[in-house]
Amino acid sequence: MSKIVRSLMFVFVVMSFVLAACGAPAAETQIVVEPTATEEPVAAEPTVAATEDAMAMYAPDAVSGDIITAGSSTVFPLSERMAELFQQEGYTGNITVDSIGSGAGFERFCVAGESDVANASRAIKDSEKEACAAIGRTPIEFRVGTDALAVVVSAKNDFLTSITKEQLGKIFSGEFTTWDQVDASYPAEAIGIYSPGADSGTFDYFNEAVVAPLFLNADGKADVALGEEALLGLDAQFSEDDNVLVKGVEGSPYAIGYFGFAYFSENSGALKAVAVEGVEPNQGTVDDGTYPLARPLFIYSDATILAEKPQVAAFIYFYLSNVNDNIVDVGYFPAPEADLNASMEAWKSATGN
Repeated sequence: MSKIVRSLMFVFVVMSFVLAACGAPAAETQIVVEPTATEEPVAAEPTVAATEDAMAMYAPDAVSGDIITAGSSTVFPLSERMAELFQQEGYTGNITVDSIGSGAGFERFCVAGESDVANASRAIKDSEKEACAAIGRTPIEFRVGTDALAVVVSAKNDFLTSITKEQLGKIFSGEFTTWDQVDASYPAEAIGIYSPGADSGTFDYFNEAVVAPLFLNADGKADVALGEEALLGLDAQFSEDDNVLVKGVEGSPYAIGYFGFAYFSENSGALKAVAVEGVEPNQGTVDDGTYPLARPLFIYSDATILAEKPQVAAFIYFYLSNVNDNIVDVGYFPAPEADLNASMEAWKSATGN
């Protein structure tokens, strides 16, 4: 076989293999996609930013319109402080804080319907709730602090440092009229008496805690009506303005009076706080419950008012959020944490937040 023929045969064989390879059917490749399970959509949790945005409408600079608060002379300095701070934070409306006594404050809120917030140094009475209901209001209670009601004498008094509740009751019911009747070692001088008026929640509280227990009814319980009658029958100086009482007591070494701790704190250079049952009023004795004349402080409003007047809702929210940063400086003591939290929850419920 010639060299040329052999070369041609080699090429023919190679081409046969190539053609065979090109003509073979290709293997199939399958890609199987498994179906995925359909998941229920999960609601997104509200973000911190969303929560802050929802509360932005209650910022002091986001609201306008007037706010009227009235009531307790004891709560007055605290509400006045919170109103001033609310304005400093951007609120440009008018806010009124009237010191007229808890009873008069509830009358303005529940009878006349003239105020947006009632300040009170005692809880609202059932009769006052009924008066509110008659004008379509349902009072919401917000605990804002604690007062240690101060029994005070002049800084010039050099003999009285402590007194029992019974002795105090006998002074303020008229049984003791001179100091030597309280204790034979005290001067035989007439006792000058200074008291808040009957419209004051402080008057009501003092009567219930100190005077009424000396007058027992048929059931052996304190007779509040007889206690009030005895108190009002005194030859005393009564005033809804605690500053009037401060001036009266500080002016005589033989005078005695009582009012909210803030007014004593503000005038501690001219006055002395008398220990009651051997316990002095201070943060420690209020917190541990040993001071016998500690009492809660409140403000009240209504859900309809909060809905129709966003400025009132904003003020109360601001009040509850900031009160503990200011209350000691004003002269009172923080409410128990659980009570303050309950107040905020009441606000949230009333405003739908």
